Amino acid sequence: MPQLGETVAEGKITVWFKAVGDAVKPGDNLFEIETDKVSMEVPATSKGVIAEIRVNAGEIAPVGAVVAVIGDKAGATAVSAKGEVAATASPLPSPPMGRGSAPSAPPTSNVQSTPVQKQSVPLDPFMEVRTPTQNFGPAKIAGGVSVTPLARRLAGENGIDLSRLKGSGPRGRIVAQDVEQAVGSGAARTTAAAPAGMTAAQVKALFPDTPYEEIPVDNMRRTIARRMADAKQTVPHFYLTLDITLDTVLKLREEANAAARKGADGTPSYKLSINDFVIKALAVALARVPAANAVWAEDRILRFTQSDVGVAVAMEGGLLTPVVRQAERKTLSAISAEMQDFAARARERKLKPAEYQGGASAISNLGMYGIREFSAIINPPQSTILAVGAVSRRPVEAADGSVAFASQMTVTLSCDHRVVDGALGAELLAEFKSLMESPARMLV
Repeated sequence: MPQLGETVAEGKITVWFKAVGDAVKPGDNLFEIETDKVSMEVPATSKGVIAEIRVNAGEIAPVGAVVAVIGDKAGATAVSAKGEVAATASPLPSPPMGRGSAPSAPPTSNVQSTPVQKQSVPLDPFMEVRTPTQNFGPAKIAGGVSVTPLARRLAGENGIDLSRLKGSGPRGRIVAQDVEQAVGSGAARTTAAAPAGMTAAQVKALFPDTPYEEIPVDNMRRTIARRMADAKQTVPHFYLTLDITLDTVLKLREEANAAARKGADGTPSYKLSINDFVIKALAVALARVPAANAVWAEDRILRFTQSDVGVAVAMEGGLLTPVVRQAERKTLSAISAEMQDFAARARERKLKPAEYQGGASAISNLGMYGIREFSAIINPPQSTILAVGAVSRRPVEAADGSVAFASQMTVTLSCDHRVVDGALGAELLAEFKSLMESPARMLV
């Protein structure tokens, strides 16, 4: 089972493309896995025959578990990643599937599992922020001590300071058992663990006479629940709200769309949305207020020199936030095309990890649902998120005291007070408002 992120501890096999006895060659897709963020196909890196499948479709396995064996023929010798034929070995016991157990390394034997191609994957904004590491190796903390992904996740959930632990794994590696022992003894704790909520049995006991349907929680919903609860408990949010007049943007958008070149079938080359202007304006505002283009990294603040803006995309069972990189430098039509592609692949859960990780800020737009205003929860490690409401015609008082109607929308900027103080957040939001009300300023 490959690892797709530093804190991804397990994956679910949704479908096998090969069966026992099928011949495979490097590049052939073996199976599809689903994590809390993506579904992706895992290819073979060795030539041979599927000798054994240990984890069936629909089952979950921890990272590093042996899910299948490739041999020179079904039930015979195994083929290593280098194509070397090993001696015949007896079947190995399947690895434990429990969520609380550490991902097990492949047992010592001549039989070797087929490794998945290694990819260097950046960090996920929905997951704990750490120094980027090679995907298939354990992460490291200060001093060069390595930590398994499951141990790091358990430490984060229980407020354990990993730098104060002594690892019992190979070469001093900190494993899940070390963290569990620290939790039990109360040692190395940095913060009090969050109080546990009601159990499923306790909740159901409150509705003895009410019919209901039980819907299992998948990895994505479980991660969203944990991450958002952590964000509200650990990130000191404050909120800034203002109204923006969009008459000029709406006129510019109409003219730009009318000027779009049309293909042979009459399809325009682009179709700008209000959200495209929002992305561009926020990116330019971050570039012009660089102190707000930053994230909290515990003992330091990371300030960025380019504006990477995440945009929340709703999908069945949750949401993903693909990131538009260097959005301050891109044209509106380029941003529009990129977001259309992101949205389509996000709903199919086909985004690559590098496409939804990073960014100092994000946008959540519920205007299409008629929501006037709302406050969004920051996705750590990002330090801000802009909640965008619906555009509506509203009465506005003019300078001479008269009243006229204008197209306006309400936006709310959620800020992490550790990075963005009130005055800085107000400066960023004021710059955003100025760019939206005078859009020519973001085009030069």
